[in-house]
Amino acid sequence: MAYIRGENKPADASEKECPFCRIPSLDDESGLVVRRGETAYVLLNLYPYAAGHLMVCPYRHVADYTEVTDEESAEIAALTRAAMRTVRAVSHAEGFNIGINQGTAGGAGIRAHLHQHVVPRWVGDANFMPVIGRTKTLPQLLQETRSLLAEGWAP
Repeated sequence: MAYIRGENKPADASEKECPFCRIPSLDDESGLVVRRGETAYVLLNLYPYAAGHLMVCPYRHVADYTEVTDEESAEIAALTRAAMRTVRAVSHAEGFNIGINQGTAGGAGIRAHLHQHVVPRWVGDANFMPVIGRTKTLPQLLQETRSLLAEGWAP
């Protein structure tokens, strides 16, 4: 609800304020980082749509997908595939929603730093709770999900 009400929403106008620039300087558990690559990293979404909702994010402060380098693009793709394999292995996800929200009109919550969502899905996971109860259910705490995914990530 804090996210929906806009409370504590991180600023994204500059690298200094950007959470995706700050998170890599934290330890993995504090930053909810699951995997680090050379040009990009994988972290849990602080406001997940489903347990295991990951984001693949370049280290570099870049807003638009057209601005990433070929190296960044290749690593974002590789980490996305590895994220899918890992989530399937540890939680038996039956499908995924994968995407990048670009700009305000595209639904980006943090517009200034590119991040790709990897959202696991299961048959029947959209139940009455979000429709009638106007809430989402999450069966795991973020720290538990982060540990499970970090330990399950293949080398």
